[in-house]
Amino acid sequence: SDLYPKIRCFQIFVMYLKKKYKCIPIMIEVRRTEEFGEYLETLLEKNECDDLEYKSAAGGFPESFWETYSAFANTDGGTILLGVAEGNGKYYLDRLSSEQIEKYRKDFWNNVNNKSTISCNLMKSDNLVIGNFNGFPFMVFFVPRADREQRPIFRTMNPYNGTFKRNHEGDYKCTEKEVQRMFADADTSRPSDSRILRNYSMDDIDKESVQQYRRLFALAKPDHPWLVESDFDLIRKLGGYRKDRVTKEEGFTLAGLLMFGKTEAITDNECCPNFFPDYQERLSDNPDERWSNRICPDGTWEGNLFQFYRLVLPRLQAVLPKPFRLEDNIRRDETPAHVAVREALINLLIHADYSENASLMAQLYKNKIIFSNPGTMLVSKLQYYNGGDSVCRNKALQTMFMMLGTAEKAGSGVDKILKGWREQNWRVPIVETKCQPDRVVLTMRMETVMDDEVKDKLVAAFGEQIVNVGHERLVVLNIACTDGFVTNERLRSILNIHKAEIADLLKDMCGANLLVAEGYGRGTKYYLPDFGSNMATSGVNMATSCANMATPSVNMATSCANMATSSVNMATSCTNMATFIKKRMKPEELKELIKSKTTDWTSLEELAAIVNRSHKYLRTNVIPHLIKEGFLEMLFPGVPNHPKQKYKSKK
Repeated sequence: SDLYPKIRCFQIFVMYLKKKYKCIPIMIEVRRTEEFGEYLETLLEKNECDDLEYKSAAGGFPESFWETYSAFANTDGGTILLGVAEGNGKYYLDRLSSEQIEKYRKDFWNNVNNKSTISCNLMKSDNLVIGNFNGFPFMVFFVPRADREQRPIFRTMNPYNGTFKRNHEGDYKCTEKEVQRMFADADTSRPSDSRILRNYSMDDIDKESVQQYRRLFALAKPDHPWLVESDFDLIRKLGGYRKDRVTKEEGFTLAGLLMFGKTEAITDNECCPNFFPDYQERLSDNPDERWSNRICPDGTWEGNLFQFYRLVLPRLQAVLPKPFRLEDNIRRDETPAHVAVREALINLLIHADYSENASLMAQLYKNKIIFSNPGTMLVSKLQYYNGGDSVCRNKALQTMFMMLGTAEKAGSGVDKILKGWREQNWRVPIVETKCQPDRVVLTMRMETVMDDEVKDKLVAAFGEQIVNVGHERLVVLNIACTDGFVTNERLRSILNIHKAEIADLLKDMCGANLLVAEGYGRGTKYYLPDFGSNMATSGVNMATSCANMATPSVNMATSCANMATSSVNMATSCTNMATFIKKRMKPEELKELIKSKTTDWTSLEELAAIVNRSHKYLRTNVIPHLIKEGFLEMLFPGVPNHPKQKYKSKK
């Protein structure tokens, strides 16, 4: 507590831990101010993406700031850097004065609490940091994700003309229907499926579906008192029929018709005209064959949710392994993987936004299952993977499936999905959100984290010790090997850790020569060394690549002419090949090599050709460390991205 008011970098570091790592530090180490400076430098090197936006403030506090504020709040939150301008695809500080920064700080707090500017203030004092980089100040705003009850966050006083959402690197204005759906989700006292439908009767209910439901209900809860009720009273107790105590209106609800209704009754304009549950099996190797089997409302069955669940679940579970096991001397064929698929299918049905103009879809492939439902996530992805938060859009539907002994209200459905796939040693399921129309997509790959073939390749490339680098690093290497590359965004859900931690992990792996980075920001891809972007498609044998690179079999005395036309531009002279540069070497060896080759001012492209490394790899993983350690100096200090930048080793 005595350090807090005295050391500015301590404040910044605490804020960084709380916002980026989602934790409250109990014991921390006070870092140098350069630590936060490095963080700011990494932000300036990134392109704008789904959670990062740059705003120039040279001409005053930008009005577009509030559009991005609204977009971040209505999506998954994000970071706004105020005082950063764009030019030639690069980002530079506006060189604002301290007086301008102080004025913008006051303007921000005045406007964020003014409902004529923005509808809700989500910001706290720690969400705004005034940074100073290379002597120039700018402002960092950490905009949090708005809670379900706070949405929509909109500009001015008109939500239908001032609500924005984030789509990749841009903000887009929401349509009137999108805003209406946000208001509907915010009203927790009126779940979407509790809407009373007009002029519906028992004639619109499929009696066979009710009887089949009753039998499953009896198997799950044989002594439940609702089992003796009539069909109508059972539906009423489940939430399929209700009476509004305020308006005195009563009738069948949206949940009742979706679960037990007849097809034509469900697709009526009064109920859910866009309702279309769709199951597709894509097991054929023939690319011209769209599907090998399909279940959708085609007139051969009543297209309600219960029948869709009853028909689709066995087909999804049929592809899962069924090891023989005994439990209380009774054979149990249902494994945690079967439970995971069942929970995923139920989540598809109970979390969908049935007012959206999109269909439910479950797709079965040879190596994966994809569930796609209309709507948005009511919790963040972090909350989704952590589990324990029971937030459901359709509570009556949730109750109906819960009575079958399946869905739960404890927020443990996601835990069962993750556990089932983890016990099979399959890749972690990935949840993604898409816009226009809004969709939530869950991909469950039936692929092992690392098979024997991948292990053999990694051992051949890095040696036997690679298997001991740790679980997270092995997962990253496995994906980079099988998919050709890996990204921070892809790893967020697979590793279930924050993107800042993933960024540190990837940076460490690049420093250890386990990965090579290419690109910037959201588009950065990480490849295994030696193969680069051709890893995904090349047939290079990793078992022999290292040996070939260390002791090339070609005759170097006669290969200079051939090298002139190779992928590496060696057309300058054959003398450059007099001493073969190894592709893989220790960091200390690479450091000494660079120092010996930069006795005069050398550009990054020239240095990359000399040391046989990607210029992007050098700029990202090598050059910054050499400058920081004092081994290299820049021709244009403080401007690392200068187009004419060159480097020279210090004596």
